[in-house]
Amino acid sequence: MAQEHTYSATVTWTGNLGAGTAGYKAYTRDHDIACPGKPVIQGSADPAYRGDASRLNPEDMLVAALSACHMLWYLHLCSAAGVIVTAYEDSAEGVMQTHPPEGAGEFTRVTLKPRVTITAESDAETAERLHETANANCFVARSVSFPVDHRPTIVTA
Repeated sequence: MAQEHTYSATVTWTGNLGAGTAGYKAYTRDHDIACPGKPVIQGSADPAYRGDASRLNPEDMLVAALSACHMLWYLHLCSAAGVIVTAYEDSAEGVMQTHPPEGAGEFTRVTLKPRVTITAESDAETAERLHETANANCFVARSVSFPVDHRPTIVTA
């Protein structure tokens, strides 16, 4: 039987410099993202769209969400398969394409590049293969309309 889970977030624009959106340059793209019981994330737009480079933008967070979801599934699958992971780091990269003159666009792909360290007793082939299963099970990856590829590196300690 399917289970339903609900997530909520409150996004509050904090970029009114006094004139609201009276002009394209009259406001900042800064905002706060709040989820119940969790620290507030300060967000903005990508600097290409007049955003603050020191804040996370929605595109950063989408790539990070895909990476984190994959990692969590992968660690679970390794645990269940007897593969002992001692370190995991992903250098994920997303590619977005925009269409002038409106500027609308979409992600065309995200590539996950996890570097996974496993114990000498663990099976490296299983460790590599489980990335495919993690990709197939990741809630976020299953929800997007572009490919999420993975190029893992498995290191035996």
